[in-house]
Amino acid sequence: VQLQASGGGLVQPGGSLRLSCTASGSTLGRYAVAWFRQAPGKERGGVTCLSTRDGPYYVDSVKGRFTISRDSADNTVYLQMNSLRPEDTAVYYCAAGAIGSVCGKAYYSRHHYRSWGQGTQVTVSS
Repeated sequence: VQLQASGGGLVQPGGSLRLSCTASGSTLGRYAVAWFRQAPGKERGGVTCLSTRDGPYYVDSVKGRFTISRDSADNTVYLQMNSLRPEDTAVYYCAAGAIGSVCGKAYYSRHHYRSWGQGTQVTVSS
C-alpha cells in the first residue's frame, strides 16, 4: 500500500488542523494505520493507531484533543487535531502495518509498520 499524507500547515495555539492519509494500491481497512510525529532533534514517536479490530489508541499527550478516524469510501484515514499546542509542532507521518494487522500494545513503535507516507509539517506558533 502507498500512503500520501497531507493537511499540515501553520496554526496558532488553540487552533485546529485535520491531516489526511490517503492510500493507493490497497484498501486501508485491511491494515492497522497510525500517525507518528517527529519534532526537530527528537525521535519519531507514535501518536495514535486504529484498526478494524482494535483501537483507537492515543498517547497521553494528545488524549482528548486528537481524533483518528477512517473513511472507507475515500480510502483515507484522518487525524483531527484540536486545541493545538506549540509542543505539537512536528512533521507528521502516517503508517500502515502488514495486511490484517492490529494496533496492539506496540502501536507506538516504528517497527510495527511497513508502509510510510512522506510526512506533512505541522507548526503551532503565534
